[in-house]
Formats: sequence, C-alpha cells, structure tokens
Amino acid sequence: MADNRNNSGGGGGRNRRDNNRRGNRNDQQQPESDLREKMVALNRVSKVTKGGRTFTFAAIVVVGDGKGKVGHGMGKARDISQAIQKATDTARKSMITVPLHNGTIPHEQLGKYGAGKVLLKPASEGTGVIAGGAMRAVLDIAGVHNVLAKSQGSSNPHNVIKATIDALKKLRSPMEIAKQRGISMEKLFEG
Repeated sequence: MADNRNNSGGGGGRNRRDNNRRGNRNDQQQPESDLREKMVALNRVSKVTKGGRTFTFAAIVVVGDGKGKVGHGMGKARDISQAIQKATDTARKSMITVPLHNGTIPHEQLGKYGAGKVLLKPASEGTGVIAGGAMRAVLDIAGVHNVLAKSQGSSNPHNVIKATIDALKKLRSPMEIAKQRGISMEKLFEG
C-alpha cells in the first residue's frame, strides 16, 4: 500500500511540475504576441537531381514591436510557410533594442556588413521614413517614424538588413551620452 502511494504521489508531482513549466513557457510567449513581422524577401532555389527538380525556399523576415525592438532572421525549407516560420523564430531570438528619441534616431550613424553600407540620419517631425527596400522594413518595424536613410553599397537584401541592424546597434541614447559627459539633457541638446 505504501508503494502505491509513493508511485502515484511521484507521478502526480511530476505532472504538476510539467504543467508549471508549460504555464511558465506560455507566460513568456504572451509578451511576444504584440510583435509584428514583415517578410522582406522570398527566394526560390531549384536543384536538378536524377529524379527531377527539387525546389526549396529561403525567406528573410524582420520582427519588431514598433517601440524600439527589432530582429531579423532567415529560414530555409521545402515549403514557403515552414521557411517563413523558421525565419520568424530566428528573428525573435536575435532581437535588439534601439534607442529612439522623439520618433527618430538620436544621431547620425553608419552601418556596414560585407559589401552593404548604410547611412542613417535623424529627421524632423513629419519627414517620414525616407528609405528604400529592405532598410525601410527594418526601420518601420523598429518604430522609427522620421529618418533619412541611404544604402551606399550592395543592394542584396541580406547585406542591407544586416548593415541596418549594425547601424541601429551602434546607436547610443541621449541619456547615456549625457550621463557619460556628466551634463544635463538640456545642455546636451543646446550645443
């Protein structure tokens, strides 16, 4: 009788722990539900084999919350939806935080990745996102509303996205710079 209680008690405890783990996992995923995703590029690759042609798809996806968080990812699969799902999962894992100031970036920044070069400049209210292609997708999803951007190198979406993310990573917030210099925020924007 004691053996039955120990066996049933042990199993019940394990189930409770599994349920708690599942519950925690669901709690962690809830904040991610307000993330927006945008597919930047979809590439179809064909491979000729003895049995015929095999098609695979490569998708590039940008994910962000529109409030300063953004990430990018790439996924490859034989099905379009699986490729997009893989890319989205990768993008969620590679999220970075972008310091925004009044809907724009705090200062001018240059980003590089491979042959891709990107120049980002802050813009006044009402300018909008002046950027093209893959760069526009990253800036929109990140929540930058006013910015001037120019792609100066490769037009390959892989390189442009990674160069844009590099530029956004290098940005420093005005509060961080003011603290480093030991001055107030007002003084920082005066000179």
